[in-house]
Amino acid sequence: MRPLPPTDPDFGDARAADLVEHILLPRARDLGGFTVGRVLPSAQRQMVGPFIFLDTFGPGEMLVTEKFDVRPHPHIGLATVTYINAGRLVHRDSVGSEQEIVPGDVNWMTAGKGIAHSERARPGDRGQMQPFGGFQTWVALPRDHEETAPTFFHHPKAALPEIGADGVSVRLIVGSLYGARSPVETFSEMFYADVTMAAGAVLPVESEHEERAVFILSGDVEVGGDRFAAGRLLVFRPGDRLALRAVADARLMLLGGEPMDGPRHIWWNFVSSSKERIAAAKADWAAGRFDKVFGDEEEFVPAPG
Repeated sequence: MRPLPPTDPDFGDARAADLVEHILLPRARDLGGFTVGRVLPSAQRQMVGPFIFLDTFGPGEMLVTEKFDVRPHPHIGLATVTYINAGRLVHRDSVGSEQEIVPGDVNWMTAGKGIAHSERARPGDRGQMQPFGGFQTWVALPRDHEETAPTFFHHPKAALPEIGADGVSVRLIVGSLYGARSPVETFSEMFYADVTMAAGAVLPVESEHEERAVFILSGDVEVGGDRFAAGRLLVFRPGDRLALRAVADARLMLLGGEPMDGPRHIWWNFVSSSKERIAAAKADWAAGRFDKVFGDEEEFVPAPG
């Protein structure tokens, strides 16, 4: 396991508290079968680095019925990053992928000029109670890659770098952090990491990436002497390094990266630098011009309105 860098400045430096720019709380969203907490985009902040969408769900247990399934639906102009910490589901898409997702694995799906996909329960899990929890994030693509060919890549937990020491463990899901790099190929510099901390442990958050945030999944953490409870996304100002201290055992998600090359429009499942491109994608989905999801051709989610 790669070690963490030394903590500098020391925990409690007054500058650290000044670096908390926004504190974002999830808003409940009913997806027809279960409720998620939508953190990004928000009125205060559209993106952190290239991350334009962040849903958190669970942890908890749910009865697996047809309401669990996300039927085929489209995307353009983004990459989805699916990472769960409890449960399992099956991904299928219009480029021919079929992949079971289990805790700790990462799925990176580039929508680019257009893709359709579904996420469903395994047939053998229906009618059973199942633990479920995790994160769905979207990464906006740079303008010169918005119309790239759609692709899908799966990376197992064992392939992801582990970094840590002194009560801190960091699994690097995407991008680069603390001198390590994930095997997931990206279109811009970013980082996305799953962090566990023992009570009293300290985690340095370096300034190698301009935009940085942490979602507190469980436990309380301190930044510069200020305490923050679970269920919050702390967005930090660009600047000096700072440090987080776990008041009790904690689990966090770190994310961020270089700023996006301009604002993005977002409507339903479409992200683009062009409103006209979103309108065209809406028309294409309504007219059935997206490729079908292999093995899941019959159902689909209609566009809102």
